[in-house]
Amino acid sequence: MRIELGYGLDIIGDIHACYEEFMAMLEKLGYQENENGLYIHPEGRKILSLGDVMSRGPQSIDSMLFFLKHVDNGLAYMIDSNHGWKIARWLDGRKVQLRHGDENVEEEFSNFERKYGGKETAVLKSKLRKLLMEVPSHYIITEEGKDKVVCAHAGIKEEFIGRENSKIKDFCRYGDVAGVDEKGKPIRRDWFKEYKGQQLIVWGHDPKPEPMIVNNTINIDQGAVFGGKLTCYRYPEKQFVFVDARKNYSGKIGADNPIGK
Repeated sequence: MRIELGYGLDIIGDIHACYEEFMAMLEKLGYQENENGLYIHPEGRKILSLGDVMSRGPQSIDSMLFFLKHVDNGLAYMIDSNHGWKIARWLDGRKVQLRHGDENVEEEFSNFERKYGGKETAVLKSKLRKLLMEVPSHYIITEEGKDKVVCAHAGIKEEFIGRENSKIKDFCRYGDVAGVDEKGKPIRRDWFKEYKGQQLIVWGHDPKPEPMIVNNTINIDQGAVFGGKLTCYRYPEKQFVFVDARKNYSGKIGADNPIGK
């Protein structure tokens, strides 16, 4: 789960199937499409997704296919996430409840099967299942052999860094959850307020109107699918790059919208 910084990394917050915004982000960052449909940065930079590339928004298959191709070609990294894990299990044929936007993925695959047939759909599902099942709970970015940045979807405790088990995977997928409230929404503990580690933690999952910097952690989920913006954190430059959402794809408005738009 350790990756060398190399020529630089562009860490992307929750895409949630906002594929057009993601393409606009890549253009803004200077990536160029080659003859094989791969997006290459002229300076050799790579992409690191914090997960939840699918669900809620309109183009889950396109988003997942992008990372399937680019991970396979060594041009991108992607970590585990709550929606990614649920879709992985669904693709594996397990019984899961598809809700909170995951049902959109099922609908996309139904449309894909009508267009391309059952055989091609089964092949695609198998490839995506493998990708989503094998991604790590977090990545550690190293610079000259030293751990500098930790990327985890919903966060991570200092003592979990560099380790992997079911408890750590769940924490990285869902955060520090203390049950649910009367509306069925998760009650989240603010793990980042207790973090005192030296490695910077970059995370998403819990949408905030602007990047939230607390202690040595940064949240870069600015709710693109809720009409907010897609965020990239460029490292080692420590720069933020934003692309505004084209619309609110979630169907949530007012107080039900996590970012209040």
